[in-house]
Amino acid sequence: MVLDYQIIAPADLHQEMLRLRAEKGMDFLVNLTGMDWGEEGFGVVYQLESTQTGEQINIKAICADRENPTLPTVSDIWDIANIYEREVYDFLGIIFTGHPDMRRIYLREDWVGYPLRKDDKPEEQNPLRMDAVPLSDETVCYEMGEDGKLVKRKNVIFEQDDYVVNMGPQHPSTHGVLHFRVALEGERIKKVDPVLGYIHRGIEKMNESMTYPQTLALTDRMDYLGAMQNRHALCKVIEEAMGVEVSDRVKVIRTIMDELQRIDSHILFFSCLCQDLGATTAFLYGFRDREKVLDIFEETCGGRLILNYNTIGGVQADLHPNFVRRVKEFIPVMRKGLKEYNDIFTGNVIARNRMEGVGILTKDQVIAMGCTGGTGRASGWHNDLRKLRPYDAYDRVDFKEITFEKGDSFARYMVRLLEIEESLKIIEQLIDNIPEGSYQEKMKPIIKVPEGTYYSAVEGSRGQFGVFLESRGDKFPYRIHYRSTGLPLVYAMDTVCRGNLIADLVTIGGTLDYVVPDIDR
Repeated sequence: MVLDYQIIAPADLHQEMLRLRAEKGMDFLVNLTGMDWGEEGFGVVYQLESTQTGEQINIKAICADRENPTLPTVSDIWDIANIYEREVYDFLGIIFTGHPDMRRIYLREDWVGYPLRKDDKPEEQNPLRMDAVPLSDETVCYEMGEDGKLVKRKNVIFEQDDYVVNMGPQHPSTHGVLHFRVALEGERIKKVDPVLGYIHRGIEKMNESMTYPQTLALTDRMDYLGAMQNRHALCKVIEEAMGVEVSDRVKVIRTIMDELQRIDSHILFFSCLCQDLGATTAFLYGFRDREKVLDIFEETCGGRLILNYNTIGGVQADLHPNFVRRVKEFIPVMRKGLKEYNDIFTGNVIARNRMEGVGILTKDQVIAMGCTGGTGRASGWHNDLRKLRPYDAYDRVDFKEITFEKGDSFARYMVRLLEIEESLKIIEQLIDNIPEGSYQEKMKPIIKVPEGTYYSAVEGSRGQFGVFLESRGDKFPYRIHYRSTGLPLVYAMDTVCRGNLIADLVTIGGTLDYVVPDIDR
């Protein structure tokens, strides 16, 4: 969709945001994108939504001072802005006054420059260093003084007598190269400070020098368990911006493929959580069934993990002649597998004790922290985009949105398992009704997106995966920003872990189901 937004002056921004939250019910900060608009200045596009009415409002704030860009924080209004604003500061150098923790989030503390600035020249700054720089226990907060100048004050991350242990960075127990600094009081967690960026690749910066078809390949390498859905979202925003309507055949194929990808992801969620909790047999059961999904992908896509299937205007190749038969054979096998998962793990007294009542998130907390997908639905938040804003073939199938109310680790576990059954139902309704037609629309050799700002999102394996695109009418995007499904989830770790035992941290992290390359994109 085209993003229409209101432009708000920085001096009025905080008050206007408070008004929108109070009067319009804008309780969900969908996305926050930092921008360099050249001579116009630096700024941010805020995408807001009411979870009650579904109304969406977009706000644009511009700071014309390129030397000292500042905007007021909105982290006191929407909790997730705490980490989104740090991301903008890291890459664009915009200081958010009143923000309690203005540290870099992906790049090293001693990194020179801000890579998403259009005039940033890394070759002149020599950012590559080999010296190990210890992580600081201090952060800073900036306030605007009465004289209009920034006042800098120090904040502590940990108290002086905190006992801090390091979890990670190692795979697989932290589900990727992820590092938590955990302050303990006895065996209880007092604070969790996530340290990100160990595998940051600068994908959004790379996109600025790539043609639109070239940008597609990088999406598979973010959330590699939602590769099909990630690429779908990018193709979708480009197609909508260009006014390209894909065939009915493509819509059905994309829907089936997205659901196979969701099953693949949820099986891996189950398997790795079981492994985390010591249930190796259940882990092997899951990988046995997942192989069947990967075999189906391989025949049609040529890949098993990095799929490269969706294209602008369609899909890379038509379905393999064996596709329909193999999918229909897989459905009863997967249903049998689900029964085995429940027999071997779901009903196990040790598994139940490790998950029930552990790591509770309320509905208000998941909305404030933008935890979409299964994590949000486990806390009673109806946020499934396939129901709220159906796309492709989702408006022609019958399925349930799985929700729970308790919001604990067990609820998050059950949401994913039950969603596998719903995905099977969706596929069952479509597999014998794939329309004839073209699998790829004829596109121009050089693809140019009309000038404008666009956003499109799909229901990824672990929540809303969105693509913000600003085009200047060239064959290269001016700016692409991906709404990571995992960044809100890893941000929630501090809130959800506090007061729980250190032994529960791996369980809680496993049920939140973040994938680190999606966070470190």
